Amino acid sequence: MSKPLLNVRALAAQALAPTLTGKGSLNDALPAALAACWPEDRGLLQTLCFTATRHSLHYRAMLKPLLAKSPEPLIEALLFIGLAQLRELRVPDHAAIGETVEAARQLGRANLTGLLNAILRRYQREKDELEARAQSFKHAHPDWLVQQLRRDWGAMAPAILDANNTEAPLTLRVNRRRITREDYAQQLQAIGIVCEPCVYAPDGLRVAAVGDVRKLPGFEEGLFSVQDEAAQLAAVLLAAQPGQRVLDACAAPGGKTAHILEYSPECHVLAIDSDARRNERIHENLGRLQLQAEVLTADAGDTALWWDGQPFDRILLDAPCTATGVIRRHPDIKLLRRPSDVAQTVAAQQRLLTSLWPLLSPGGRLLYATCSILKAENEEQITHFLGHHADAHELPVAIEAGEVRSHGRQLLPQSGGHDGFYFALLEKRLT
Repeated sequence: MSKPLLNVRALAAQALAPTLTGKGSLNDALPAALAACWPEDRGLLQTLCFTATRHSLHYRAMLKPLLAKSPEPLIEALLFIGLAQLRELRVPDHAAIGETVEAARQLGRANLTGLLNAILRRYQREKDELEARAQSFKHAHPDWLVQQLRRDWGAMAPAILDANNTEAPLTLRVNRRRITREDYAQQLQAIGIVCEPCVYAPDGLRVAAVGDVRKLPGFEEGLFSVQDEAAQLAAVLLAAQPGQRVLDACAAPGGKTAHILEYSPECHVLAIDSDARRNERIHENLGRLQLQAEVLTADAGDTALWWDGQPFDRILLDAPCTATGVIRRHPDIKLLRRPSDVAQTVAAQQRLLTSLWPLLSPGGRLLYATCSILKAENEEQITHFLGHHADAHELPVAIEAGEVRSHGRQLLPQSGGHDGFYFALLEKRLT
């Protein structure tokens, strides 16, 4: 590739600015930024964006006394990128400040380089005082979410906030149809990559940070996929049997679809998602892993438009939610979510549960899952459902992770471990 027009800090600021204003996600902005920088800089670019986003609310509180007015988003992004380097990433001061100031010049903000330099150097001199002033914002979460976590989890809320501000580990799901977890771990260790088996997921390996996972042994051959340990438990709990019809509702990008087939290769899976673009990822994942499933672009809740009348023996409903259990992987959730989103997702979940339940055969099982840690989307949702469906009864969620709740089992995010996740297993009575 030709030499990039912008340095890595400038590219990071362009990707970060829309997220800081609540107008875009890192998932949308990062691909173009990564494509525009040197391959060897892509890891740094991603780290700068994720670190700055993760701590952005704290940074904003620290810098407020130093700024006469709110800066434009691009300059705020550069200030946060500078702080991320000085505070979290321990980049040498001269590089952190000098390259960040140069980024402003490259982005056409030469008139603001003096301000940027002065603010970052003032942070260096006064960081103890600035940190103390902003102590109440150190959790770097919006107030509404902090209050909700305190209502839901009481004394456990501080640990959740701390876990959300850590970097999530890289976790692989070894394809049991192709290789054992132990044998694949030996392949990694043979090339000097440190790894350890996950505690709860039988196919999971936690791997020390690597660059491009696609360069790990066996990626193109389908020996593994990237998937958090908590998410890997869905296929285990669904326990599809040979010959069964399985529906994976809200399936994109297909990680759980593929794992269902790895775990139960002789079942028949229909994967549905309403997003055609994301459904392309399902096809890509299935192709790489040499698996087959029917993939349909449709609203899973509008069953009249796609259901053929044949009941399913298993249904996985990985329901839409606020994703509050995966904030450490998607720190922009803290900036993009609003309190009103909770009621909207609860309504969407109820609609899907109510629409999909009639498609389940008597004796069949529906696994309800979310990557949320809010009770309204989880145990309270299942309480409501059971109260309105006499033909449904709850089965134990037979895993050791997390804790049993009034209904289902809740996994909270663990530093160095699994994400936050919720499971409830429902069976339809025979008569």
